[in-house]
Parts: sequence; C-alpha cells; structure tokens
Amino acid sequence: MISILLDLIIGAIAGYIITTFMNMDNSNMLFNCCLGLAGGIVGGMIGGILHIGPRGLIGHLIFAIAGAGLLIWLYRKFIK
Repeated sequence: MISILLDLIIGAIAGYIITTFMNMDNSNMLFNCCLGLAGGIVGGMIGGILHIGPRGLIGHLIFAIAGAGLLIWLYRKFIK
C-alpha cells in the first residue's frame, strides 16, 4: 500500500516538474499526475533495458521526469 502511495506522489511531482519545465498548461493536475506515472513506467522500462535502473527516491523521480518528458515530446510530435 505504501508503494502505491509513493508512486502516486512521485508521479504527481514528476508530472508537475515536467509540465512546468516544458511550458505546458498546469491547470489539469490529473493529467499531470497520469503523465508522471506513465513517465515513471516508461523511464523505468528504458532504464531496465539499458541496465541502469533507478536507485532510491531521487532516482525514481529522475526516471519519471525523463520518461514524462519523452511522453510529452511524443504527444506534441504526433498527436497535437
């Protein structure tokens, strides 16, 4: 239960950081949280493929931010 809560908190923080950094609309916090969670999954998968998985809270946050940035870039490139 604590792991799920921690993932939600990290995802929300990562979503907020990346949307602020990439000058996106900050008004939709649910979208930002989902983006951060999906970014954490994508970042973790890429880190696993490269054998450089995240270590600790800061590592998970960095991977979530990087993954969310990749998702935003793909979203802007192909959907918008």
